[in-house]
Amino acid sequence: MQRKSQQCPAEKTLDIIGGRWKVLILWQLFQGERRFSELFRAIAGITQKMLTQQLRELEKDGIVHRRVYPQIPPKVEYSLTPLGKSLRPVVDAMCEWGLQQCASTQNSCTSPSPAVNYEDSV
Repeated sequence: MQRKSQQCPAEKTLDIIGGRWKVLILWQLFQGERRFSELFRAIAGITQKMLTQQLRELEKDGIVHRRVYPQIPPKVEYSLTPLGKSLRPVVDAMCEWGLQQCASTQNSCTSPSPAVNYEDSV
């Protein structure tokens, strides 16, 4: 007999924004619309292939909007959808928790940018 497991609601969030790169992409997009090259330069260690894959997944999940301009060379910009913007408090809470952990362990951590105050940008 197969047991039916109860799914924690947080699991759905992790299904969408979990992993090494998605939160970093979101954090960049909270600061405004970005071109692919801007995101690539801003996120240390990510490959072009991985950035492309993660952006496609976020677009498929309705978190990111991809706008293609009909010009040569092609211009593509990424921005957050209203659903993506609704993740701001979640990411802010993660940043705040991380900063508290850095302080409690006396590790040096990078402070979030001033744009992290989601009330100013929503």
